[in-house]
Amino acid sequence: MPIAAVPAYLARDPEFYLSAPPGHRFLLYFAAWGENQETGIVDWRMKDRIPKIDKKTKLQKIGPSGPEWEDLPNDQFACTVVACKTPPYDEEKRRLRRPQADPGLNAWRPLLDALAARQKALSDLHAAAGQIMEIHAQATAPFTTGLGNEHPLENGVAFLNPYGLPYLPGSGVKGVLRQAAQELASGEWGESLGWSEEKRYTLQIGKETVQISMLDVLFGLQSGDGDSEHVRGVLSFWDVIPQNAGDSLMVEIMTPHQTHYYQNGKSPHESGDPTPICFLTVPPGSRFTFHVTCDPGRLNKIAPDLVKQKIWQELLRPVFEHAFAWLGFGAKTAVGYGAMQRDLKAENERRARMQKLEESKARERELQTATAGLPEDAAWVVAKTLGNAWPDNGVFLNDVEAHLAGCEALSPEGYAKFTEEMEQRWPGIMANPDALEGKKQKPKFKDRPKAVVKRLLELRPPRHKPGVE
Repeated sequence: MPIAAVPAYLARDPEFYLSAPPGHRFLLYFAAWGENQETGIVDWRMKDRIPKIDKKTKLQKIGPSGPEWEDLPNDQFACTVVACKTPPYDEEKRRLRRPQADPGLNAWRPLLDALAARQKALSDLHAAAGQIMEIHAQATAPFTTGLGNEHPLENGVAFLNPYGLPYLPGSGVKGVLRQAAQELASGEWGESLGWSEEKRYTLQIGKETVQISMLDVLFGLQSGDGDSEHVRGVLSFWDVIPQNAGDSLMVEIMTPHQTHYYQNGKSPHESGDPTPICFLTVPPGSRFTFHVTCDPGRLNKIAPDLVKQKIWQELLRPVFEHAFAWLGFGAKTAVGYGAMQRDLKAENERRARMQKLEESKARERELQTATAGLPEDAAWVVAKTLGNAWPDNGVFLNDVEAHLAGCEALSPEGYAKFTEEMEQRWPGIMANPDALEGKKQKPKFKDRPKAVVKRLLELRPPRHKPGVE
């Protein structure tokens, strides 16, 4: 079975890579180097030298010159390992060992969730200041990027270091969205949806005055060779970490034809021998979360009309829609890879989460206002009341009993808040906790609230005691 080019202490277990994420398997521990069963050595080719098996006898073929051997390419095998799948074992093409069962990407789900949670927390911080736009999408086709990275397979993949997980760099997001915005601004795709190529904004660069368009304001000015005019856009684009659908990546195969013509300069014909090339993709159904942040101070200085009512966000929404439908993200978009659609369910969930967050902050502000200047005991009662912490008298008594048990004294404000709450729940109890009612003159109040009143009277401040002015 193919092995990785690693130090001896790692190679003691030929399948140690099973405990590594896909990026580490692809780059550091690429298990593609062939074991030559004929010579018993590793010859560092991407092929295993295996015995040629007779289909009838299931034994190695013996020819006139002795046992027969054949080369078995390892590229697809290694790609399957990187995808966190268990490679198949072919009885007619016997490698030295049967591959062990692969645990799949589920082992790395907690890491994916942690990275997503980190971005969510940062996004919520920016959202409080209105400086971020978050778009959720779902892949409708396989997604891949980084194919131009150097690798023995000829096709690389972009993995986020040091985590070893596939990702879409923020620079790639920016490039696609800028292209989508340019297409809308050109008017060649129907309505421009607010975009324009008009250079309506003025910016002072040194001693020069430069006219720029909204594209230049948001994405930055694309300067030509030798130009001295450089403008940084007000938008920043985060890396996107796909939430993989399923427990593995996908192995795709491209088969370039006419290699003899394109690479070797021979006459084109249909009798060539095309070589399949493997590459990795993120499967359809995977979820992507795009984050775009804005520098509102700089935007307000250059284009104040785009700050009002978050116009910059309204402009970006159709840009995302256009990019999802017509451009795609990542590599091989011309043949359908990287197509996506809005994940409205996820966006509604985020909207609901942000609404709860805003309501929570509003309650905090209300609490701060209501407790400003109050002593600790009075502020405690107010906080419990505003937070609806006492839905019934039982919960109220449990909480108050525990709190008063640890008190040595109450402030005048605290005593007033406690007695006010007691009176609302048991009218008249503070004036006469031992009151009787009915013909049989039974106690009006139960023992627990009476005990709380007794404790309150023990802790009341001096000015609330009889005979104290």
